Amino acid sequence: MSIKAQFSLDPDTLFLIDGSSYLYRAYYAIRQNLTNENGLPTKVIYGVTNMLLKVLREKEPKYMAVVWDAKGPTFRHDLYDQYKSNRPEMPDDLQVQIPYVKEVVDAIGIVQMEQEGMEADDIIASVVKVMEGREILIVTGDKDLLQLLGPRTRIWDPMKDVWLDTESVRQQYGLSPEQLVQAQALSGDSSDNIPGVPGVGPKTAHKLLRQYGSIDQLLEALESTPAKGKVLQNIVENKNRIPLWLKLVRLNDSVEVPHDPSFYVRRPPDQKRLEELFSTLDFHRLLIEVKGGGKDPVTTEYELITSRRQLERWVREIRDRRILALDTETTSQFPTQASLVGISICASTPNAAYIPVGHKAAGNQLEIEVVKELLGPVLTDSQVKKTGQNIKYDLTVLKRHGITVQGIEGDTMIAAYLLDPTRRQYNLGSLSLFFLGHKMTSFKELLKGKSGKGGMETVEIEEAGKYSCEDAHITLLLREVLWKRLKEAGLWGLFQEVEVPLIEVLAHMEQKGVKIDLDRLAQLDSQFSRRLAELEEKIYEAAGTRFNVNSPKQLGEILFDRLGLPQVKKTRKKTSRSTDIEVLKTLSKHHPLPSFIVEYRNLSKLKSTYIEGLRRMADPRTGRVHTSFNQTATATGRLSSSDPNLQNIPVRTDEGRKIRGLFVAEKGYVLVSADYSQIDLRVLAHYSEDENLIEAFNEGEDIHSRTAALVFGVAREMVTPEMRRAAKTVNFGIIYGMSPYGLAKELGIERKEASSFIDRYFDTYPGVKRY
Repeated sequence: MSIKAQFSLDPDTLFLIDGSSYLYRAYYAIRQNLTNENGLPTKVIYGVTNMLLKVLREKEPKYMAVVWDAKGPTFRHDLYDQYKSNRPEMPDDLQVQIPYVKEVVDAIGIVQMEQEGMEADDIIASVVKVMEGREILIVTGDKDLLQLLGPRTRIWDPMKDVWLDTESVRQQYGLSPEQLVQAQALSGDSSDNIPGVPGVGPKTAHKLLRQYGSIDQLLEALESTPAKGKVLQNIVENKNRIPLWLKLVRLNDSVEVPHDPSFYVRRPPDQKRLEELFSTLDFHRLLIEVKGGGKDPVTTEYELITSRRQLERWVREIRDRRILALDTETTSQFPTQASLVGISICASTPNAAYIPVGHKAAGNQLEIEVVKELLGPVLTDSQVKKTGQNIKYDLTVLKRHGITVQGIEGDTMIAAYLLDPTRRQYNLGSLSLFFLGHKMTSFKELLKGKSGKGGMETVEIEEAGKYSCEDAHITLLLREVLWKRLKEAGLWGLFQEVEVPLIEVLAHMEQKGVKIDLDRLAQLDSQFSRRLAELEEKIYEAAGTRFNVNSPKQLGEILFDRLGLPQVKKTRKKTSRSTDIEVLKTLSKHHPLPSFIVEYRNLSKLKSTYIEGLRRMADPRTGRVHTSFNQTATATGRLSSSDPNLQNIPVRTDEGRKIRGLFVAEKGYVLVSADYSQIDLRVLAHYSEDENLIEAFNEGEDIHSRTAALVFGVAREMVTPEMRRAAKTVNFGIIYGMSPYGLAKELGIERKEASSFIDRYFDTYPGVKRY
């Protein structure tokens, strides 16, 4: 029986949140695999955050603490080395979310408690003990904490809205909280690997405790009266073990915890940090909530320009203001392929206008030549300062239509990046929500309910006008906020002298493109196809039958059922046998088939990603690919390349080098490659003043080989290419905050091994660790 009715609470009630139990609860309760734009798992962060906000919203606690299990073994492992030994390791996608959860809790203003060697339940028990006399509400769904119920200690499970006190527990189980602990000792706990008495389950244990009152009275009765039945005989046989099991299930209330109630007082939330976190994590609803309940502060006055006279009036206003935020609507996300559908302009808020030129939908539109005649001179006038959101895209599109934009003052996306290079996203909707508290209409929402394929050109002109005007309007509003912040942060010079001039340089590079040898591309495609066909035949021969090489299920049947190879691991969902690259490499020691599969997969990926990808993206008119160079994609300030990524062309294998050889210079020109020599590590050596790093550079050594030799404890000449690669990954990864999780993923090793590698690295370069 559970109690749904809420208890009345004292205003000074201390709320103790069982944080660790809610981590797992959120992980398994939320079925959807939530991620932010960069692929970071977020469902646990989202679940725990919502639970905490529910408590704050509904109960408004003044005193509060979130309690966590500490990493590593506890005192219970010392008592019983098999304690929790049956539990799998925490899933990686849960582990990676915990630092974010704790950061959110801190930003909300809640005290957090954790102590080495202790579980969260023990810390909660100790707080209950030292705060005796104060009303305490334990927020949890964990039955292990029922033993703490008392006259002024109650439990609330907000996910089920269940309330428990000693009376409701007695009604439900017929036992007191203390008897529940003793019943658990008798029946054991499979989740914690506590065996209990054989044959005694929870029902039997509860019945015995109701009958005898306590374990001591039960054992006393069994000593005076011979045990009848297998269950009672088992209890007698295990009576010497029962005290251990009781110690394991009973919470330790002697942990040192603060006695002063002021320690638990909730702080005011850090609004700025919460906004940054929720923006980074793509928690849009929560971001609106912390910004004031989703109130929309933006007023609008939008106009559709469909006549020459209207556009002439807007041109005069733009020349008077000498400021223009602009945005283009097009037929493609790729600017070198996009045709113009419309242009939105904003010279002063809240007024903005949309000029439709290429809609398929019915309605009045201006001819592109009229727009070029009237608006073109404004766009090419360097005295009129232009601002955009990712304005490089608009420059390229307008250039394709015969308009060379001049007088670029800035880009709101780049401005936001300079202010915080660690943000996960810089799209206009995210920036609007974060800096203005305004939720914009997304392109997905604009197209919602519309049938058929197509982009902006298929949208009704009126609807497109509102959508596009908002883009230009919000961009101008952000300009006011971001320019001011850049100046306050001392970043205006960097913005104006480096980043903004680079926009036009990159736009020109993108428009020019990189030449591909299309004839050689076709030849390489044929070579790869022939090699894949040969590998297929080898695979069938090794397998002894034909099957779908690209089907993991069929491959699993061949490997494990037909060939009888050992099963290494299951898939992530634990529903079938894994045939991933790690498994295949392990199995290749037992049979040739897995190594053929590995080679087939690698070659197939190269063919689909690079051969077919480059052919698809190459402009057939010029034989060039037009990548996008991104100024806001890396926290380190480096440029990145996308669609296609020209910074990630393979080079380590023969096939990879052949793909790299597809990039050629125009006739009469050459390709030149230049690079700083390990500049990141030289800067690190300078700032950290690490003696080993400095010595390596002064002696002209290969820093990655030196690191490998020191970390692996081998002579320089014994360093293998794999050792050097691992050392290189660590050398650069450490500088930019790579975690053991990230290193393990990068090198394909276990997280513990990666953690050990990082520890050895810091032992090798103690100056870096100090820095």
